[in-house]
Amino acid sequence: MQQFQQYIGGGFSDGSARFDSADPATGIAWAQMPEARRDDVNAAVAAAKAAFFSPEWAGMTASERGKRIARMADLVAENAQKLAELETRDTGKIIRETSAQIAYVAEYYRYYAGLADKIEGAHLPIDKPDMEVWLRREPVGVVAAVVPWNSQLFLSAVKIGPALAAGCTVVLKASEEGPAPLLEFARIFDQAGFPPGVLNIVTGFGPECGAVLSSHPDVDHVAFTGGPETARHIVRNSAENLASTSLELGGKSPFIVFADADLESAVNAQVSGIFAASGQSCVAGSRLVIQDSIFDAFLARLKEKAEAIVIGRPDDMATEVGPLCTKAQVDRAADLVARSCAAGARVVTGGTPRGGNGYYFPPTILDCSDAPQAPCLTEEFFGPVLSVVQFSSEAEAVTLANNTAYGLASGVFTKDLTRAHRMIRNIKAGIVWVNTYRAVSPIAPFGGHGLSGHGREGGLQAALDYTRVKAVWLRTSDDPIPDPFVMR
Repeated sequence: MQQFQQYIGGGFSDGSARFDSADPATGIAWAQMPEARRDDVNAAVAAAKAAFFSPEWAGMTASERGKRIARMADLVAENAQKLAELETRDTGKIIRETSAQIAYVAEYYRYYAGLADKIEGAHLPIDKPDMEVWLRREPVGVVAAVVPWNSQLFLSAVKIGPALAAGCTVVLKASEEGPAPLLEFARIFDQAGFPPGVLNIVTGFGPECGAVLSSHPDVDHVAFTGGPETARHIVRNSAENLASTSLELGGKSPFIVFADADLESAVNAQVSGIFAASGQSCVAGSRLVIQDSIFDAFLARLKEKAEAIVIGRPDDMATEVGPLCTKAQVDRAADLVARSCAAGARVVTGGTPRGGNGYYFPPTILDCSDAPQAPCLTEEFFGPVLSVVQFSSEAEAVTLANNTAYGLASGVFTKDLTRAHRMIRNIKAGIVWVNTYRAVSPIAPFGGHGLSGHGREGGLQAALDYTRVKAVWLRTSDDPIPDPFVMR
């Protein structure tokens, strides 16, 4: 089996223990990973803290930081195919998707390379004539970045990029499910010329790794992507060190189709929105809301598309949907379908795990028109299961869209521009896509509210979230400061 190492203080090591990682396409272990425990985490945080205060990093100009990040972007682009193959092998994401996504990851690093020397302070028009006051933006300190197994290289880039641009140092915890691409990324980062300890990469399990990292007294900010329940633990842990947090927690995103929409575009976007990445995406359009006059026709076209999807090995370029990452995900999807059907949902297609080797679950559509309480309409889970409901009026569409505790993404398909603007205003979500879906860019912020978390990744705002503001007061008068205890 292949052997991977953790990366701490500019060096590679095996960790306190080792664990096997399975290939989701076969269910068979193919590699051994380093298991970080308390001592490893403490060493990683110590390395990050030392690097943060080191003259090599703290004294580096913002422009030079940008050049290092740009070099890292080039290295990611040069090694994109190898990274894609590792992500496919260890997580089950299909190679056609990992290849395209990781090539684009380099653009995120390039964006933050250019932004590094553009994080500006401000001069304040203060109300005191003998004072000059200005604001400095300074790096928040040591960042604990925690990412899940899906899209690890992308989800780490939107944390590492802005954190390094702001001048922070980072301890990144890769998911214990499929950490290979990030452990390989450590070798690429090592070539970019950063001082030791600026980035450290470990992986391990909750109590001995994640909890130790998020509650560490020397961690200043925790950036987490994952589920709400784990986020609650993160927030409780951060109370120990009073670290600030940014949380990207996924969603239960509505995909709304009006009768006047371009139906072929809407169907294709919905297929991509729920079945791409085997549904293992935080912005998966898992709630399809269709206007009643086109409900049957749209659902029939969608069923035809779903049943034509090629399911196969993730390393085959012909495959369109691969396995889920873990056996637990398959079991969870099957349980959700069963509970939803018990609540009145009807299986349009799919619904049953595929037999044989690997963690496969077919593209599944559930008609919940007669099942408003079906759990598939409210519970977020990572899998290729789409819940469908219908509406008659625009007001009803808005009500259905906002009937969720999440607030990350949404999609609206209509040719009516004024209606589109009303929907944009009324939908409670951090992202509204109109006549498109799953479009992302390093320039645009990404994030939500409610159970979808808080904070933003991508864009200038993400870099600002890794800074704190310092107010500087400078007295400009040459007159002595009066003695405050002398009455005049």
